[in-house]
Amino acid sequence: MKTIVIIGGSKGIGKAISQMKLNLNKVINLSRTKPDFEHVNLTHYTCDILKDELPDLNSVDALIYCPGSINLKPFTRLKIEDFKTDFEINFLGAVKAIEKYLPLLKEANSPSILLFSTVATKLGMPFHASIASSKSAVEGLVKSLAAEFSPLIRVNAIAPTVTNTSLASRLLRNDKTKEQMIERHPLKKYLQPEEIAEMASFLISEKAASMSGQIIEMDCGITTLKV
Repeated sequence: MKTIVIIGGSKGIGKAISQMKLNLNKVINLSRTKPDFEHVNLTHYTCDILKDELPDLNSVDALIYCPGSINLKPFTRLKIEDFKTDFEINFLGAVKAIEKYLPLLKEANSPSILLFSTVATKLGMPFHASIASSKSAVEGLVKSLAAEFSPLIRVNAIAPTVTNTSLASRLLRNDKTKEQMIERHPLKKYLQPEEIAEMASFLISEKAASMSGQIIEMDCGITTLKV
């Protein structure tokens, strides 16, 4: 039974990953809110990744960092504090978690780290300056650490398009905006968190043993197809 540490595993994508992995793994969730589900293999620590000391653990086989932000504003309305906040949530929180649990990952058998980016790093979109910048830093971190930690620790990221979570609720706030979002994507859909959980499960598994330094785009075709 592997130990999977999920930062932000009580909501959205993190919750979907937690629930998918619980039956066969020990899942340790670190988040500000307690999950609304229980399981014998689930351990929860209430903490703020940016403010609190992370708990000492006995082992870590996989580290998944899920916190993110969707701060969409015209550049003229963005303040330096917006950039700092997005950078802290998306990038520095991941760095903090990796620094904390790196010694345990080095002791594990076939360990891996999984971070999250966004399609906005590849597809230039208005009002995404802050989030695209911070997620681009995440992608740089993934590639650098994948090289530095090889061959011991694999490091990858998923870059999803709009996903049906509370974080994206403003983008999917009614039937009209949902239909508009569907029409924007060549595959005529947007993502569900369970789809991303499936990819996350694959990337931290032995089935992905030859993959590291990869940014996996789950984009419903929006960054690569023109139809």
